[in-house]
Amino acid sequence: MNKNKRIWKFCVVSVIVIIALTFSPLIITSGKIHPFLFGLPYTLWTGIVLTILLVILTLIAGNALPNDEEGEK
Repeated sequence: MNKNKRIWKFCVVSVIVIIALTFSPLIITSGKIHPFLFGLPYTLWTGIVLTILLVILTLIAGNALPNDEEGEK
């Protein structure tokens, strides 16, 4: 397995874990607003951090597998 496919699989697994974490009780907790970060409640700033991680993983995955359609023919 080449390096790009390993990077792709790592990104896929990481995204699945982040999505599962996003909807878990660790992030979505009723009534939990503390700790605050820059005046933002817990659920909001953790959502922002997880979204930034998803964007970074998307960029990495997009560079790992750039259009291989030409090589498959």
